[in-house]
Amino acid sequence: MESDRLLDPLIGALDRALRAVFAPAYSERPVPLSPSATELSESERRHAAALMRVNHAGEVAAQALYHGQAFAARSGATHDLLERAAREESDHLAWCEVRLRELGSRPSLLNPLWYMGSFAIGVLAGSLGDRASLGFVAETERQVEGHLDSHLAGLPAADTRSRAIVAAMQADEVAHGERAVAAGGASLPTPVRTLMRYASGVMTGAAYWV
Repeated sequence: MESDRLLDPLIGALDRALRAVFAPAYSERPVPLSPSATELSESERRHAAALMRVNHAGEVAAQALYHGQAFAARSGATHDLLERAAREESDHLAWCEVRLRELGSRPSLLNPLWYMGSFAIGVLAGSLGDRASLGFVAETERQVEGHLDSHLAGLPAADTRSRAIVAAMQADEVAHGERAVAAGGASLPTPVRTLMRYASGVMTGAAYWV
């Protein structure tokens, strides 16, 4: 029935949202290994936990972006590329959750907000066509790569566990961007790239504390 064809994707989108925000993340890959870490001071532990909370919030947003873009994708190939990236981002989400527990901390309390806003942005990007949507993926991952670079520089040197996780995440983000470009992603206008950096800064600044 026509109503079922319209309703089923919406139910699937809601199910994914609830799982991404409220259910423990599932990882197909083990948490990246690291050399034995020395004990962190209390200030180092708090700072590392805050950075990993930012990374976790970023992965919630990434899940939502890819889900929204896949929801609006026009071709099966683009849909499959986005779904594959979302599964890999789920690994990142699980890794960050593990590390947050190890550091005695918690995810951002604003994760439902990050998901809803990012899903809406993903649907908007997808509605502009596959080339624009894939270009959005490439630019997002380029900015995320730089963001993770700053975290590798900012994490305590002794926190080799978090550093191994962030480095593995960064390698995946680079691959996502490269696949999007290879699939035909279009370069985004400068104002759009600037707006994306601003929105990311708002999220990361808030997630560090809340």
